[in-house]
Amino acid sequence: MDIVIIGAGICGLTAALSLHQGGFRPVVYESVARLAPLGVGINVLPHAVRELADLDLLESLRAIGVEIDELVYLTRHGKRIWQEPRGLAAGYAWPQVAVHRGTLQHWLLRETQKRLGPESVRFGQALVDVETHDDGVTAHLFNRTSGAAGARVEADLLLAADGIHSAVRRKFYPDEGAPKWNGVTLWRSTSQSAKVLGGRSMLWAGHARQKFVGYPIRYDPDTGETLLNWICELKTGDGEAPPREDWNRAGRREDFLPRFADWRWAGVDVPDLVAGANDIYEFPMVDRDPLPRWTFGRTTLMGDAAHPMYPIGSNGATQAIIDARAIAFHLATAPDPAEALARYEADRREATGRIVRMNRANGPDQVMELAHERAPEVGDDLDALVPMAERQAIAEGYKVIAGFDPAMMTAPSPYRLPGR
Repeated sequence: MDIVIIGAGICGLTAALSLHQGGFRPVVYESVARLAPLGVGINVLPHAVRELADLDLLESLRAIGVEIDELVYLTRHGKRIWQEPRGLAAGYAWPQVAVHRGTLQHWLLRETQKRLGPESVRFGQALVDVETHDDGVTAHLFNRTSGAAGARVEADLLLAADGIHSAVRRKFYPDEGAPKWNGVTLWRSTSQSAKVLGGRSMLWAGHARQKFVGYPIRYDPDTGETLLNWICELKTGDGEAPPREDWNRAGRREDFLPRFADWRWAGVDVPDLVAGANDIYEFPMVDRDPLPRWTFGRTTLMGDAAHPMYPIGSNGATQAIIDARAIAFHLATAPDPAEALARYEADRREATGRIVRMNRANGPDQVMELAHERAPEVGDDLDALVPMAERQAIAEGYKVIAGFDPAMMTAPSPYRLPGR
């Protein structure tokens, strides 16, 4: 089959590698002329790392990131709400890896070009329209480098991995409008730091209207020197999301730092981290409603084009990787492309929709919300007001919904290709 992938993000590149492993030769079309290292830190959870391991990428993934072994939730006063092991420390057969998003994307690009050839990813090619047929698809592209319009690509199948502003999704849902904003603004950056907590720890503090998140994306266990990815979140408004051109813009410390002026706990000094930060970026926290349908003829949606979700629970990149592996598996094992797309959508659409909805309800961060609502003062008895069994039920329930409950991950991936 001739397979076109729209978008050279984490989902599109993982799909290219997975399809190649299944015996296909896809071509990826990316609208930007050159990949920039956008974003800051992300986490790849064990069920996605399992998929990358099946692509023989585990050791090189470990080399570019940090294996997380602990998750800690704190109140804004620094009192521990919940603590649990993560990755290998939690008994998984695969680690949880925190890494800079740009580093991960460029690493996947290098692997794709090495395995599929340098022409497997074509830059500066923006999709302007797609036509579906009974037995194929026509993609209309615009060359952003040369300015040439009207290029047509005929293929048997088109996979749309073109992100939250997907042109393909807009084609089939023209009245959907802009992504939905929950009123929270995120300021994100990295800072050089001594180790935080155990060194390989993820730290969440605060509540839904004011939160701090920090975790290492580079860590030297001998010296404790850390490059810490951090996020400061504030509820700043309601209504429509800021215009798209304002996303990923430079952030100003004075817009958020005063609210975090006294956020200092043992081993963590938020004002000091912000003062020593690299470039700060500002983002709205947005998602989209789950869709009733992803597949139209020989075209289907993947990753953030299909199910953009709030960055709660570390699931965005993870679910994109799993989508990519699922579509490759079904194309390699189904009797025909139509059946493969039907199996893929049945497998993934409702599963990811549940995560989108649960993240809107704070996901595993709900333990922080309960602590803030019931025990807001530093002297409140947290154990009496938020029983440990209730906190544990939230943490375990989210793992089940998101697909990484340890009891569900004792076997090889369900998307392991035949012969692996």
